[in-house]
This record gives sequence, C-alpha cells and structure tokens, in this order.
Amino acid sequence: MSDQWAADRIALMDVMLKYAAGVDERDFDLYRSCFADDVEVLDFTPDAIHGGDAWLAYVKQALGRFGPTQHMLGPQLATVDGDNAHCRTDVQAHHALKEAEGQWLTLWATYETDMQRIGGEWKIKKHRLVSRGTKQW
Repeated sequence: MSDQWAADRIALMDVMLKYAAGVDERDFDLYRSCFADDVEVLDFTPDAIHGGDAWLAYVKQALGRFGPTQHMLGPQLATVDGDNAHCRTDVQAHHALKEAEGQWLTLWATYETDMQRIGGEWKIKKHRLVSRGTKQW
C-alpha cells in the first residue's frame, strides 16, 4: 500500500463528504466543485443528465420540495487505477417535506460513482443512484 494510494482513497471519500455537505448546507459552490464539467448522472431521473451545470440546476429545483436534509454516508469501497477510480458509497438520506409539515422522506441507496483526477483533483465523471428503498413518515 503506497502513500499515493492512501492519499487517493482519502481524497475520493472527501469528494463524497463535500457532496453531502454541499447538499445539506445548500452550499451549491461546494456541491458543484465535486463534479466534472462533462459529468453524466443516471437514475435520479428517467433520463440521464449531462453536464455539471445541468445537474446543479436539477438539484436546486429538486431540493425546493424539502426543508432540511441530512445525507449520511457509509464507508466507501473504492478501486483506483491511475487517474481513474470507481467508488461505491452507501447513503441514508433524510428529507423534511415542505408540503407535509412534520413528515420526512428517507432514502436508502448506494451511489455508484466513477471519478477522474482532473487538474490534480478528483471529480465525479459518472454518478448513479441505486435506490434500495424509500419511506415517508
């Protein structure tokens, strides 16, 4: 195990931690910084979303339904191959529903994420949501 491997693994997890913090804090600059300009995002909507700016616009619109959110990430399983990596990160996300005060939507899912080192930083190039289930309560 090399120092570079360890540094890459930490940096990959940091991308997903910034992802969660950006959404939950509504820090859209931080959130957008996680994505490559030509990112492809799958399975959040029926059709793929292409491009970091298009994805950010979708996320801002989608979050309009919710008050506070909390995205809790499990340990990440990552495979690094040079400047490319594939990551599997489990997530449990709680969303306060604006239209139903006092009610929550909870999502259990896995993020399947391909990342690439761009300009010395890891960025999400392809991101897929694998839903395990939801519950409104």
